[in-house]
Amino acid sequence: MRYLLHMAEIVYPPVIATARTLFRIMDYRFHMEGTEHIPRSGGAVLVSNHISYLDFIFAGLGALPSKRLVRFMAKEEVFKHRISGPLMRGMHHIPVDRGAGAGSYATALRMLKAGEVIGVFAEATISRSFTVKDIKNGAIRMAQATKVPLIPMALWGSQRLWTKGRPKQLTQRHVPITILVGEPLHPKRGDDMGELTSELHTRVSGLLDRAQRTYPEIPQGVWWQPAHLGGTAPTPEEAAAMDAAEAERRKD
Repeated sequence: MRYLLHMAEIVYPPVIATARTLFRIMDYRFHMEGTEHIPRSGGAVLVSNHISYLDFIFAGLGALPSKRLVRFMAKEEVFKHRISGPLMRGMHHIPVDRGAGAGSYATALRMLKAGEVIGVFAEATISRSFTVKDIKNGAIRMAQATKVPLIPMALWGSQRLWTKGRPKQLTQRHVPITILVGEPLHPKRGDDMGELTSELHTRVSGLLDRAQRTYPEIPQGVWWQPAHLGGTAPTPEEAAAMDAAEAERRKD
């Protein structure tokens, strides 16, 4: 494990440097708060909302002030892509087979015990409504098992660049990106899982709501704004119906 993580640092820093150069060229306007909550050493589980295919980049950026590199759990298909696959493997992110997740869960536990920060998108899929969907409890179970902090995070603005059901807008410049990190939870064995899941959902939702309401650009009627704030994104109920229909099509 130590050898693998050491090797990962050969790949990760150049990727970060390239991303930062692109951010400067595109003049993304970052606002970050709470990054001090990410520990400078030791394991931690970072849980973010999920609104864009680029979220792992921006969530990872939020850990850089603490000089941490985040190992994200991501769907296995990303690791099979001819371009993203070698990069994801080289940075030792964790592939997740949704039909058999025990292996990825065990890998995450080993990495947490080795002192790594593991990134999880607990909604499992991108939220079309740009609100926080129901979340899975895997991140909580990992924090419990390894006695590491569970850190909520919210991202906003990344959906404008590339999200589900919309064409890529990667050439947009001057896009504001908000990254908010909340105070950690410290789940213990024996704690009520339902209560922990509800609390984590509440904290991520609260961070996201603050990010949305303080965003530098709040136009009415735009597709990337949630319905409850005057946008034309699907409501949570409409988004759930769309997700269900997509799942049915995949079965065919």
